[in-house]
Amino acid sequence: MLEPAPPFLLPEHRRGHRPVAGALPASVRIVRGFITVVLPGLAMVLAGCGSLPRNAVPPEWASQAIVAQMPDIRATGGQPSAAMERDLMESFAQERTEDFPVAADGSVHYAHLALSGGGASGAFGAGFLNGWSSTGDRPVFKIVTGVSTGALMAPFAFLGPAHDSALREFYTTTRTRDIFILSSLLRQVLYGDALADTRPLAALIERHVDAGFMRRIAQAHQQGRRLYVGTADLDSRRFVVWNMGLIAISGRPDALELFRKVMLASASIPVAFPPVFFEVEANGRRYDEMHVDGGVGARVFFNGGLFRSALVRERAGRGHGRENIYVIHNGQLVSAPDPVRRSLPAIAMRVIDASGRAAVVGDLFRIYGDAMHEQASFRWVTIPDDVSMDGDEVFDPVKMGKLYDIGYRMAVGGKPWAMVPPGRQDPAP
Repeated sequence: MLEPAPPFLLPEHRRGHRPVAGALPASVRIVRGFITVVLPGLAMVLAGCGSLPRNAVPPEWASQAIVAQMPDIRATGGQPSAAMERDLMESFAQERTEDFPVAADGSVHYAHLALSGGGASGAFGAGFLNGWSSTGDRPVFKIVTGVSTGALMAPFAFLGPAHDSALREFYTTTRTRDIFILSSLLRQVLYGDALADTRPLAALIERHVDAGFMRRIAQAHQQGRRLYVGTADLDSRRFVVWNMGLIAISGRPDALELFRKVMLASASIPVAFPPVFFEVEANGRRYDEMHVDGGVGARVFFNGGLFRSALVRERAGRGHGRENIYVIHNGQLVSAPDPVRRSLPAIAMRVIDASGRAAVVGDLFRIYGDAMHEQASFRWVTIPDDVSMDGDEVFDPVKMGKLYDIGYRMAVGGKPWAMVPPGRQDPAP
């Protein structure tokens, strides 16, 4: 079962202070302005703040809301989904032998990849995937999942090494101006729903995810592989898992736009970036849902509590299969001690920082628990604790290039994986 992470997970990263080796991704550093500049006067102006118009789903119909004519493309995390189970079961009949060959022992090994959030630190995961490809050992993934920056990476990782160059370009050449435009803090607090404008990021997604890209996603889905992206529905306070392959094969004229919107929503850091609205139907009427960064609900996920993959596999006649779960964490879990200044902003940011790290650890243990229950293997990798996360801007190509190189070298260096969650001893080789 998924448990919600703390609602707004921000890093502590202040210019002029010693960089914290384990700092959370710098992609939300812009929210620092909200805490340090706007927060002191916020109480005085909140009473006069208005809200933007909405057509939200009434609470009594929230559980029945669906995307029009595509009712099975998503499910609520932490609740078994018959639709997701059926679709996954169908995947075993669709899969190709060349993708999932029978091993000498008569079993089929299914590799699954889970990509975490982490903002610009996704450069580490991009480098790791490229390095993994260069070793010749990177498997074809049966399931790929992603949230936040992991959601931006996931479709490319899903399509395989042929798209490694796109990942390398994105995570080594992108600058802050390519992701967002910072707006007036006071104006946005009074009249807006976010501090920044993400039209540059939307344009970047549109440039990379075109009709041809969607066709390749659809083809991979029809060959028995599955791509899931997570968002957080702020209205229902639930983690939502989107079946991106079903969107791709739907044939709907708005499928490409929806695919892009899900990617954008999963990467839309709340408060910093505007929420993304999805038109849904409930009780015969049209409404909108407000979705933000999937990292609000889970920093990284495997099945979102929607199904038991081993049970579905057995029902599909693949009882001799074995699952290998790989997790790439685009961040750090441990940092050096760093005294906190006695001020409200500093204390708030440190608490959020610590809560974010705890959420990642919880997710790793959750996936590990699922792996043990399903008798699957579990491997995960993270940015080494001694790596500096400092940079000249939020999305700094120099810093991202270094993280990319670190990920690449770790993948080609051999044995980069930890096999148990943090705090536990890896088994002897």
